[in-house]
Amino acid sequence: MQEKRDNFYATYFNKDTVLKFSRWAGIFAWVVLVIYGAIALNSFIQFMTQFMSGLFYQKGMSVFDLISFFTPYPMQLAPGVAYFFALKFLQHASLILLDIEESARRTAREK
Repeated sequence: MQEKRDNFYATYFNKDTVLKFSRWAGIFAWVVLVIYGAIALNSFIQFMTQFMSGLFYQKGMSVFDLISFFTPYPMQLAPGVAYFFALKFLQHASLILLDIEESARRTAREK
């Protein structure tokens, strides 16, 4: 069955615009994740060089004090991961909504 291909100006979406938005949201999600990852990695490397040189060591430190030095670095990456998942959600949700509308229009044409 051959369907006529046109610009698909639908009720809610312009197909080309949604596809471009979806593509850019996916690209931007990865860019944000890489930027946050690079910043967190840079901070962690700086901390490790200072830590290995003995700058942070104090007499009488417990294991819990030592662990608390490392907790801020995964938390620096947390906003980037949240933005990544939010942008990926927008990317896939827009494609799903576009597919729902295209399917509804195809069904309406067949009746």
